[in-house]
Amino acid sequence: MAAGVIASTYGHALFELAVEQQEIDRLMEEAGTVITAMNDNPELGKLYDHPRISMEEKVRITEDCFRDKVSNDMVGFLILMVRNGRQKEILTSLQDFVAEVKEYRGVGICHVVSALPISEAQKARLVERLIKTTKYKSFEMHYEVDKKLIGGITIQIGDRVLDSSVRTQLNVLQKELQQLSAE
Repeated sequence: MAAGVIASTYGHALFELAVEQQEIDRLMEEAGTVITAMNDNPELGKLYDHPRISMEEKVRITEDCFRDKVSNDMVGFLILMVRNGRQKEILTSLQDFVAEVKEYRGVGICHVVSALPISEAQKARLVERLIKTTKYKSFEMHYEVDKKLIGGITIQIGDRVLDSSVRTQLNVLQKELQQLSAE
């Protein structure tokens, strides 16, 4: 099974537990705590990956690191992943869990790339338009400027992409011209 599928499976299982126990908010907060701790301490990942550290030692490290910071449910989830040799997928599993909770709550995650910075008024209009044209109630917006676009904008929500950048339009035009000249 591919690592992404495994991580998604664990993330989904945690989501199901959160819904079943009506503990979405708590587990969402705890997932953020674990993600931050692991990102801030890359040594933990190195310990998990070290071949000379036994699985039981990795379980003890997990308990020591997280026992007083998160609930028994979250610690149990982390230990389950370690015991199953899936410690490399902990971060991805938790990120998948967070994304699934946001989807469940109707929060879309949108990545916007533009050639120039977007004003606050333009951002507000964009969010308003996205809410009207999608199933989402609100959006978590991520903005980036990429001068290589030349002009225009790309919008990505999940696996859907709307690309109205000048760069893409020029590439399409170039391909069409190449096909015409080949005929």
